[in-house]
Amino acid sequence: MSEVPEPHTGWTFLTNHARVLAAIADDHTARVRDIAAHCRLTERAVQKIIVDLEQAGYLSHRREGRGNTYRIEPGKVLRHPAEAGLTVAALLAVLARDEADRSREPADSGATGRDG
Repeated sequence: MSEVPEPHTGWTFLTNHARVLAAIADDHTARVRDIAAHCRLTERAVQKIIVDLEQAGYLSHRREGRGNTYRIEPGKVLRHPAEAGLTVAALLAVLARDEADRSREPADSGATGRDG
């Protein structure tokens, strides 16, 4: 049985659904166990989120051997009216760009919000 990740307290900018979708976008063959570890969720929570995303048409999967290969629907529009017209592809592009930017930054360079 897998270890339950340390819970996070307080609010965050992204939902767990967005985190799971981004993790799958990074690796379409990721195991639920790996997604859960990356997102700091339980495997059961990740399984439920994947079902939610599939039922809403954002994600599908194909069984390959002992694993799954996931397919994201990039043209699917986000659900909230405030994001009217914003697609999954646009959301994932922002998240991927942020991830790429972070990997290029030196570890001690924190954003201060000030110029110069």
